[in-house]
Amino acid sequence: MTSTTRTVTLTHDSGDVDLTVDEQGEGHPFLLLHGGGGPQTVAGFAGLLAEQRPARVVTPVHPGFGGTARPDWLTDVPTLAEIYVRLLDELGLTDVTVVGNSIGGWTAAEIALLRSDRVSSVVLVNAVGIHVPGHPVADPSTLTPAELSALAFHDPAKFAVDPSTFSEAQRAVAAANRATLQVYSGSNTMTDPTLRERLAKVTHPVLVAWGESDRVVDTAYGLAWTAAVPGARFELLLRTGHMPQIETPDQLLPVVWDFAASHATNRPNG
Repeated sequence: MTSTTRTVTLTHDSGDVDLTVDEQGEGHPFLLLHGGGGPQTVAGFAGLLAEQRPARVVTPVHPGFGGTARPDWLTDVPTLAEIYVRLLDELGLTDVTVVGNSIGGWTAAEIALLRSDRVSSVVLVNAVGIHVPGHPVADPSTLTPAELSALAFHDPAKFAVDPSTFSEAQRAVAAANRATLQVYSGSNTMTDPTLRERLAKVTHPVLVAWGESDRVVDTAYGLAWTAAVPGARFELLLRTGHMPQIETPDQLLPVVWDFAASHATNRPNG
């Protein structure tokens, strides 16, 4: 599957921002939003979705991640969500399914709150962002890569990362990713204390998909997301953790596709 990466310049009330955007496939449009691990955490799933279904998959890089620039005024998730709604406007997309993992899921929820008529459904995959007493979000800034993997994966041995093998450039990007994550999240708690109450205003169909083995944000946290969004549906994903799109993509893909298709204005085949 051929993908095209380009820079799209968008104008926000606060200024201009350059977005690095990857596009591939044809068919039902998806906006795929990555988590704190960076754009590579959704790249494989984007390719799989575009290859196995009639799907046009648009995958932006959150400014500041992956070696990209972040304007000084872009400092929170709600503003990032506004940028992505403007991206949908710029691309002229309609009937879009927004899929976000981790902080990308938080961003997807903020997009839902903007009530764009370009969006037909939203899928939150192990999303962070809400405050749930007794169920804190693990703070990646306090964890070693091995400790984070142990919390994030059902089978961490398969997905171990050895930072000692990184090049200087890779280390620099990883450090910038961590710093950018802290900027957008606004704190080490990875939550917005106002979000859970605001979710009552969501009107788009929402699916909360959750890896059962996630210990970055546990299943009870996912159920709290579901309870906070009117009419949301919960789907437990077995034998997978915080990033099902990496660990069990073949399990996540039909869940995402079937939900998108069931709420599409023009029901796609596939």
